[in-house]
Amino acid sequence: MRKAVDRTLEGALGGRTNGSSQEEGEDVPTPPGQLPTASNDPAPLRRALSVTAAPYDHPDARSLTQALHIEQLALYGFADDPVTTAEADFDPPAGLFLIAHIGEEAVGCGGVRLLDEHTAEIKRMYVSGDARGHGIGRHLLERLERHAAGRGATRVMLESGRRNTAALALYHRVGYLPCPSYVPGRDPRVNRAMIKPLGSST
Repeated sequence: MRKAVDRTLEGALGGRTNGSSQEEGEDVPTPPGQLPTASNDPAPLRRALSVTAAPYDHPDARSLTQALHIEQLALYGFADDPVTTAEADFDPPAGLFLIAHIGEEAVGCGGVRLLDEHTAEIKRMYVSGDARGHGIGRHLLERLERHAAGRGATRVMLESGRRNTAALALYHRVGYLPCPSYVPGRDPRVNRAMIKPLGSST
């Protein structure tokens, strides 16, 4: 998949890619005199990127969430199995599951579901290693937040792990703050819960 993604990125960015395997959300500084890459000027990549809603049991969703599961197992030795999440949790209109494609390759996903009348939860955020560093995760996150706000949610919550440093940095940058765990049995030495208010401008 890497060659296919790289070719599409090169076409979208006029032949420029950062060649990085950085986690989604990391900032890539632009050296003096060098044109910005998609990490800080994502508009060219956005033209090559397509994001569509899909059922949680869609083959691309299954492939991406299983890739996320494998990475989490490698990081922590344990992880929630994505198949334990009910498919109906992400069914519209209350929920939404998005898949990002570059060309025909599925490179990212994320979902949102309602926990109660005013609280939404972001779940299964993932961008594949080949496509990280180009703002795809942030784009997915913004789309999911807008959907939650449109369904009447006034706040959104999510979980990540302490070793997911790039994801945590992204969430901090877009306004998420640490909060007590809202899932019973979580280990505070490993899990990080975060919350963000959803305003009218979300």
